[in-house]
Amino acid sequence: MTYLVVFLGGGLGCLSRYAISILTSKFYNGVLPVGTLISNILSCLILVLVVWIFGRLDGDNKLIQTGVLIGFCGGFSTFSTFSFETVQLMKNGSHLAAAGNVILSVGVCLILIYKLTK
Repeated sequence: MTYLVVFLGGGLGCLSRYAISILTSKFYNGVLPVGTLISNILSCLILVLVVWIFGRLDGDNKLIQTGVLIGFCGGFSTFSTFSFETVQLMKNGSHLAAAGNVILSVGVCLILIYKLTK
């Protein structure tokens, strides 16, 4: 059952990430890969929220927590896409945008999780 929950959560996460990419491309035409940045930040927020909520609930919620944290958040955030887009920025000569992408993506996500899990 755990495999099924992770599979379904991952699929929903991937679809959500794709939807954000489509939406951001309609409203943003710049150099930074904003869709991936938004997905990664939202995924970190969801992860913190789920950990916080399930830390306060009684009972065995491991299956739901696994489906959301490993499945959905794993499918919704994407280190491989982030890495690929950053390398493409560097190859295209957009070194400042590449550095900004790394600083924003890693920095904001680490700060969010650090600050919200105190």
